[in-house]
Amino acid sequence: MGEDIRLAAVVALAQGMAAAHGTRDAWRAAAAGACRALGGSFAALSVWERELGRLRVLVNVGDRAAGEEEFPDGEAYPVHQFPEITEFLHERWAGGGEPNAWVETAEGPAAGGRPGYVHQRVAALRRRGRGCCVVAPIVLNGRAWGELYVARPAGDPVFGREDADFATVLAAVVAAGIAQAERLEEARRLAFTDALTGLANRRAVDVRLDEAVERHRREGVVVSLVVCDLNGLKRVNDTCGHAVGDRLLERFGSVLSLCGAMLPGALAARLGGDEFCLLAVGPPADDVVRAAGELCRRAGELELGEGVACGVASTEDPIGPVRSARRLFRLADAAQYRAKAERAVKPVVAGRGGLDDPVVRLADAAPSGQSAERRRFRGRRP
Repeated sequence: MGEDIRLAAVVALAQGMAAAHGTRDAWRAAAAGACRALGGSFAALSVWERELGRLRVLVNVGDRAAGEEEFPDGEAYPVHQFPEITEFLHERWAGGGEPNAWVETAEGPAAGGRPGYVHQRVAALRRRGRGCCVVAPIVLNGRAWGELYVARPAGDPVFGREDADFATVLAAVVAAGIAQAERLEEARRLAFTDALTGLANRRAVDVRLDEAVERHRREGVVVSLVVCDLNGLKRVNDTCGHAVGDRLLERFGSVLSLCGAMLPGALAARLGGDEFCLLAVGPPADDVVRAAGELCRRAGELELGEGVACGVASTEDPIGPVRSARRLFRLADAAQYRAKAERAVKPVVAGRGGLDDPVVRLADAAPSGQSAERRRFRGRRP
């Protein structure tokens, strides 16, 4: 392969990873780009999980053999089967050397491989009908992160020393792309996460709720929202200090997460101040109400605070058409406001108060985009 072609392949690999949306797309772009650059038929990207002592496959691309999934859930191998990642490679770069790639063939090591060192790779090549592979270690921050693996089928030309050297270059490009993808993923996570509790934040709820209501309009999927207000936080802050108040928020956040786990796929979030919510897409309304009831019970048992006021709104209940996320939020908000006013120890559910449900009337009477409850909490400490 000419130098210009290889340079173009490196640029294409870097651009593919830069354009990826999320880490999974970046993994796929890395493996696919390296596979094309090296003229392979199959490629995989794996990560070394030190704490588990295993090499876990993140993505397989190209001509996959039986049992090889694109994003496998459980394809992992004990590192003692591939000791080069923990021993040979470490010896090569611990003193400042570069972690060079090497080639294996179905007949044994080649192009820099070490005889008797990687029996498992040779066996895997034969078992999957592949003739050779090139393995390139990926290093992030001076430590082994994982490996890039590209293979060719039996009968195709065997990778040579130049291919191994090129794979080393590609692995460095992949390492830079992974580092960038992980930084972006962390930035996204922080943008949608409440710093104190670790739950989702209001921005995450807004995005997910808009998507959920759109699914409800298209497919009729049930969307339910639980909005709750933690009682007594101001008293705790005033009498015990904000550090103790923050501990109460954290403890309630844990309770909310626990109860949210009763609803598959539910999103537990802190909206701000003492306001929290659960967003459930799919489960029946009665299941959501039961989870909200358990939340009220557990919140009432917290050592600090004074329980929780909890309101529920679900598209499965008689609340009228829900054409926007804003209306479902107003309904849940109004139900929570009623629970607060009545000092209810159980959730108040919009639409279950008869034909002239006062919660629905309250929500629909509120100014567009701002319920009575939302005005009440405006200006509170986030």
